[in-house]
Amino acid sequence: MADEFKIEVHKRELSNKKSYLKNMRKEEKITGIYYSFDSKNSASLFLEKKSFIEAGKSGAKIFNIAVGKDKRTVIFKNIQYHPVTDEILHVDLYGVDMKRAVVVKVLIQLTGNATGVTNEGGILVQSLNEIEIQCLPSDIPDDLEIDITSLAIGDVIKVDDIKVTSELEIKTSPEQTIASVTHAMKEETVVKPEEDEDFIDGESEETSVEDSKKEASDGNAENNEG
Repeated sequence: MADEFKIEVHKRELSNKKSYLKNMRKEEKITGIYYSFDSKNSASLFLEKKSFIEAGKSGAKIFNIAVGKDKRTVIFKNIQYHPVTDEILHVDLYGVDMKRAVVVKVLIQLTGNATGVTNEGGILVQSLNEIEIQCLPSDIPDDLEIDITSLAIGDVIKVDDIKVTSELEIKTSPEQTIASVTHAMKEETVVKPEEDEDFIDGESEETSVEDSKKEASDGNAENNEG
């Protein structure tokens, strides 16, 4: 059964002003929102960055918070990061029922060394970093490990190739590619083209292209007049 961890959250005013959000981040606070499976309402909140880091270090997937007077069991449904600095910008906390399945995204961890890379000089390409699964909150895995040792050049691993336990149901499209091994890109040698005998009297290819455009334009004009 997954471990649980208590985190402290605080109510906040609902504001999208840049100055407000900037001050929150300067004060080491992370904005968030709480919503749940049994309510259409949501609550704006924030948590201290320190609390978020401690929650991550705990290894837990399920967390206990207090929303007003109510104690709630939640998961991190979504975490938004800054595209450049990877700073945590916002979190979505989703209230769960421990007996009701939830849909979450988990990281994909590739294990082993692909033979197409070590023995054939290929390049490993990982096209998918996370996968969507459905399971009970207590069965949420830390990640999904996929062994790529036997992957040769030209081989592809798709979502459909993943084998999971009966507690998990994969929701990502089975046709999506997870990883593949391709040929290494060869350096291209630039060869200076020889003069084309078709271009005489110093006529350049650029001039010919311009003449072709003019002829096409004149032809269209004649057609329009006709």
